[in-house]
Amino acid sequence: MQKTTQVLGVFCLMAASVTGMVASAMAAPTERYLHVKVEDAKDGESVKVNLPLSVAEKILPTISKGNLHEGRVTIGHADLNGIDIKALLEAIRTTPDNEFVTVTQKDQDVRVAKSNGNFIVHVRSHEKGNENVDVTIPMKVVDALFSTAKDDEVDVIAALHALSDAGDALLITVQDASQHVRIWVDSRGTTE
Repeated sequence: MQKTTQVLGVFCLMAASVTGMVASAMAAPTERYLHVKVEDAKDGESVKVNLPLSVAEKILPTISKGNLHEGRVTIGHADLNGIDIKALLEAIRTTPDNEFVTVTQKDQDVRVAKSNGNFIVHVRSHEKGNENVDVTIPMKVVDALFSTAKDDEVDVIAALHALSDAGDALLITVQDASQHVRIWVDSRGTTE
C-alpha cells in the first residue's frame, strides 16, 4: 500500500510538472516575424529579410534619421493637405465593410475598401509591364499607427505591437513583368 501511495505520488508530481510545462508553453507568446521577399527574375537576384518583430521594436527607437525618430515617422503638414487623418480613420473604422473608392482608367484600376477588419488597396495596371499592387493592413494596425502619435506623425512601434497580435497576414504584394515583392507576418523564422 505504501509503495502504491509513493508511485501514485510520483505519478501526480510528474503529471503536475507536465501540466505546468504545457501551460507555460501555451501561455508563452509566439515570436512573430516580418518577412520581405524581393525577387527579380530578369536579373536573377533575390533578397529575403526575416526580422523578429521584437527586434524591430527594439531597433526603431535607436534610429533618428530623416523623418524617422524614436520609432515614429513625421509626415509633413503639406502631405496631409488639411486632412484630419484621425477623424477619417474613425469614420472608416465605424462604417460597415464597403468599397470606398473605385477608379477605372484606361491605364489602371484602383480600389480602396474595408473588408473583414482590413483596410485594402488594390492597383491594377493595364500598361505594358502590368504592375499590380495589393495592400491589406489590419485596421488594428492602422489605428495603432495614429493612436499615440501627434497629428503629423505615425507611431511605427505601436503598429508593430498591433501587427504581432494580428496573426498571420500577407500585407503587401507588388508584381510587375520581372519583379515580385511580398511583405508578410507570421510565426516562422524563414521565408517561403
